[in-house]
Amino acid sequence: MLGFPFHPPGKPENDKGEHLTAVEKPLLILQGERDTFGNQTELTDYPLSASCRLSFLPDGDHSLKPRKASGHTEEGNRQLAAEQLSSFIKGVYS
Repeated sequence: MLGFPFHPPGKPENDKGEHLTAVEKPLLILQGERDTFGNQTELTDYPLSASCRLSFLPDGDHSLKPRKASGHTEEGNRQLAAEQLSSFIKGVYS
């Protein structure tokens, strides 16, 4: 899953991910580090089931796009997302 909306922007108290504590099938969530729907700081200790894996893309927003000043690129984040997705899928089906 790319950019899960854990909460509306600016409203972390309106949690939308409660069901992720009970997910039984393998799930990968790729989230931008500064996603307004749930950033890395907010989600560090987020309760996920053992089947869920949460990974953050460098300086990414909800569309995984980093700021130019960060030194990261949108292309780089998309490539990293593709690599992580590929690795995850191979791990699930091997």
